[in-house]
Amino acid sequence: MSTVTVEAAQGPALGDDLEAAPPGSFLVTLIIRRYIPEIDDEPRWQDFDVRVLPTDRILDALHKIKWEQDGSLTFRRSCAHGICGSDAMRINGRNRLACKTLIKDLDPSKPIYVEAIKGLPLEKDLVVDMEPFFESYRQIQPFLIASSAPPEGRERIQNAVARERFDDTTKCILCAACTSSCPVFWTDGQYFGPAAIVNAHRFIFDDRDEGSKVRLDILNDKEGVWRCRTTFNCSEACPRGIEVTKAIQEVKQALLTHRS
Repeated sequence: MSTVTVEAAQGPALGDDLEAAPPGSFLVTLIIRRYIPEIDDEPRWQDFDVRVLPTDRILDALHKIKWEQDGSLTFRRSCAHGICGSDAMRINGRNRLACKTLIKDLDPSKPIYVEAIKGLPLEKDLVVDMEPFFESYRQIQPFLIASSAPPEGRERIQNAVARERFDDTTKCILCAACTSSCPVFWTDGQYFGPAAIVNAHRFIFDDRDEGSKVRLDILNDKEGVWRCRTTFNCSEACPRGIEVTKAIQEVKQALLTHRS
C-alpha cells in the first residue's frame, strides 16, 4: 500500500481574506499536538485558525494549515477516501480517519483537538512508527495456506454462505485505529492487538484455508486473544464498522472448542 507522508516546504501565509471567503465558510480552531524531534524535547500543543466549509473534512483543514500557514506540519495521507487507512489520528480524543471526519459532525464552535494515535512510537507531529503494528500483523500469517494448488490453476470455489462467515473481517484496512484505541495495547507492547486478531479471524473461518490450527496456536499465546478485556474501544474506533470485539470472542470460542 502506497502511503504519502506530507512534509513539504513551507508555503507563504495567505491570511484570512474575508472578501474572498466562500459563502457559508467560517473559522475553526484546530489545536494540534506537535512534535519535531530536531527541536522538541517533548510534544507540545499548537493552535491554528483555519477557514473551512461545514462539509470540509479534518484532512482538508490539515491541508489548508500545511499549505497556507505552516509547511512543517507533518501527517500521513494517501487516497483521502477512507480506503488506505493511512490518516488515522485522534480527533477530540477519539480515533478516527481524518478523511472521513466532517467538520460539521464535530462542534466547530469549540476548538478541535488533533493528535497522533496512541501506543506506537511517535516520529513527528501526527506520524507514528507503524512497524510494531505490522509486525504483529505478519506474525498471524495473513495469507491463504493450502497444501495443494486449485484445480487446473483456477480459483478456489467458495459458496456464498461460507464466504459470509468471515465477510466482516475482510473489511480491515490496517489503519491501526482499533489497535491504538486498546488500553491493553497501550500498556503492553507485546499484545498482538485487535487488528492482528481480526485478520487472523478472516483466515481461521475461511473454509478454503488449511492454516487455522497454526493461527489459533499463535493466538493462544499469553499475548494473544486472552489479553483482550472486552472494553469495546476497538469496535467503536473502527472506521469500517467491523465488529472487532465479536471477532475476538469468536476466535476465543474457536480455541475453547478446538475447532474453527
